[in-house]
Amino acid sequence: MTFTDNTVSVVIGGTSGIGAAVAKALAERPGRVDIASRTTGLDIADTAAVAAYFQRLGPIDHLIVTAGSSAPGGKVTDIDLEAARAAFDVKFWGSILLAREAAKTIRPGGTITFTSGFLARRTVPGTFVKTAMNAALEASAKILARELAPLRVNVVSPGLTNTEAYAGMTGDARGAMFDRAAATLPAGRYAEPQDIALGYLFAIDNPSVTGSVIDIEGGALIN
Repeated sequence: MTFTDNTVSVVIGGTSGIGAAVAKALAERPGRVDIASRTTGLDIADTAAVAAYFQRLGPIDHLIVTAGSSAPGGKVTDIDLEAARAAFDVKFWGSILLAREAAKTIRPGGTITFTSGFLARRTVPGTFVKTAMNAALEASAKILARELAPLRVNVVSPGLTNTEAYAGMTGDARGAMFDRAAATLPAGRYAEPQDIALGYLFAIDNPSVTGSVIDIEGGALIN
C-alpha cells in the first residue's frame, strides 16, 4: 500500500519486542507512527480508555496489535481460572476492543493486523490458556475480515522469538532454549523481532491479503 506523509500507523505494544521492531520499520516509511502500550499508560482492557485513545488520534490507516498478556500455564484441571480470564481480557478481548474502536476511524485502504502465536495450532500440554486465546483470535480475525471488508484484517503468528519476554529466565536457561531451537527447527534458527516485523509489513502492503494467518515460526508447525 502507498504510504504518504499523511499516513498514520498505530502500533499497540510498540514499546518493546516485536512491536518495537514493527514501529521501527514503519518509521522508515513516510507518515506518522503512534505507539501505545501499558508502558505509555494505555490499558487495552479498559473500554473507555481505548475509545478515548482513538478519539484523540482521529483518522488512522493501519492498526497493528502486538500487546500480549501473561498467561498461566499448567493442565486444564489445575488452571487458575481467574488468572486465565484476566489473560483473555488483555490478549483476546483487548485486541477485539482495539479493532472495534479503530474500525470507526480507519480510512479506506486501511488494515488491522493482530498477533497470535504458533501454539494456536500446535498441541503442547500445559499451554491451554495460550492455545485458547490465540486460536480464538485467529478465528475471530477471519470473521472481522468479512464484517469490516474492504478494510483488511490479518494475523501474524510468531514462533520462538528473541525478545524481552524471556528476560525472567537465567542467562544459561535462555541461551540453552534458543540454542535448542536453532538446532531443531527446520529453518535452523530462531527468530529475531525484525524477522517477525516483516510479516506485518507484508499484511499491510499486499492488497489481496485478508483473513489470513501469517506463520513465522521457523517451521515449528511442521516439526
